[in-house]
Amino acid sequence: MNQVKFGWAEVDITPTEKIALRGEFFERVTNEVETPISFTALAVESDGDQAVIVSADLVGISNDLTAEAAEKLKKMGLNGLDPEKIIVSAVHTHNSYDYGYTEDGVSDVETVKKYLEPGCEYVPADHDPDQMSPVKALHFLSDKLAEAVYKAWNERKPGGFANGFGRAAVGMCRRVCYADDTAKMWGDVDHAAFTQLEGGNDNGIEMLFIYNADKKLTGVVANIACPAQVLEQRTFISSDYWGKVKIMLREKYGKDLFLLALCAPAGDQCPRDLVRWVQPETPIKDPNVIRENPKERRADPSMFDIKGTWTIARRIVNEIDYALSEVTEIKTEAKLTHVAKVIYLPLRRVTETDRLFAEKQITEFFHGKKTINYMDTAAVYVYSGILDRYEEQKTQDVVETKVNHIRFDDIAFSTSPFELFLDYGNQIRARSKAKQTFLIQLTAGDYGYLPTETAEKHGHYSAYVSSGCVGHVGGDILVRDALTEINKMFD
Repeated sequence: MNQVKFGWAEVDITPTEKIALRGEFFERVTNEVETPISFTALAVESDGDQAVIVSADLVGISNDLTAEAAEKLKKMGLNGLDPEKIIVSAVHTHNSYDYGYTEDGVSDVETVKKYLEPGCEYVPADHDPDQMSPVKALHFLSDKLAEAVYKAWNERKPGGFANGFGRAAVGMCRRVCYADDTAKMWGDVDHAAFTQLEGGNDNGIEMLFIYNADKKLTGVVANIACPAQVLEQRTFISSDYWGKVKIMLREKYGKDLFLLALCAPAGDQCPRDLVRWVQPETPIKDPNVIRENPKERRADPSMFDIKGTWTIARRIVNEIDYALSEVTEIKTEAKLTHVAKVIYLPLRRVTETDRLFAEKQITEFFHGKKTINYMDTAAVYVYSGILDRYEEQKTQDVVETKVNHIRFDDIAFSTSPFELFLDYGNQIRARSKAKQTFLIQLTAGDYGYLPTETAEKHGHYSAYVSSGCVGHVGGDILVRDALTEINKMFD
């Protein structure tokens, strides 16, 4: 008998001091909280195998974070838990911690310093003395991550589950194509050369409902192809639309209900409709997003503002409510197979011509400057990234990539560490032998975007070499590996 055991835990990670927010090309430091942020963990054990899946209100999951948390877990006592069976995934909120081992938070400084004229100096940002450093943030988050996994694993008890599915308009393509065969992320569509959005969208919501032995609902797993970045331009701490989903579900199903929010492949997706563009209620800073003469539209509220997060949450919760009303069977037994492995994907390379062009652009940009700051390094990140890659590819030609593939009853789960473009997810879902396939991006490594071949040809942010370490050739390998492992489990 393959009786399933489930364990839940939620650990608050809302800071009590100022933190730097990660996810934009301008500095944001705050202690203002719009909605709390947390780690939510679900432990599953059945059929002699196991998995712990963690949803993190962060922009990404670094290997430093998971490695440090794993060491702390070992000291706490694993109690039969295999550390390789832990999956940590970010919802990609841009209103959470900048964390890591660098004190200044600027990665491109050393590269561009080589191209500064004599006497030009880099001026670090003025950090608030009360601001949590990225190093301190890393240690704090690894403590909390270890705690969430430990609690969930040790809380596991016999329970049941049911499948669900719904549809809600959340994610839409954010890459705009033009007649000259180029594309731009956040491109302006009110332009005579606008031809189409580069990719499609996926409004499906994969759902899994978890119950205790008394058939009381304890938690909801929801998988959506859209990052949590409605509020990405704002200077406060927030769990974005997922925080509102949690609030609304708990109002209806009880304050102890858990929500495991999982982001499916959505590297080219966003929560806003670029065709029916609605201006933000309050100003935004990103010049790539600002519209000079926008037309007035009758559509959604602005998906840059808090009102937009509630609109999205309502759509998601309506679908979860309906799917729950359709549940007729709660299963208590399931086959569970979990494969955690490493695959090696080819590093996306640059040419000598690319290097020379990048050096020229950086040299010209900094000509005549006496001082530079983080805004300057952000302005040339495309070119500094090319130069970094040129040096990296001298000693490295593959990217070590951790992935997980799980069979749970008639469901499959598959992970990747990238902001994976939607098409790759569609390819996996379409050919998966599972009745339902949950795809989870931004796990076990912060490797940037993985664009399609079409996006690479069109260029711009998210498709630049600087935007990620693997290109479409690696994307094809990733898809084939996922399908091989998933379908082997269901043969």
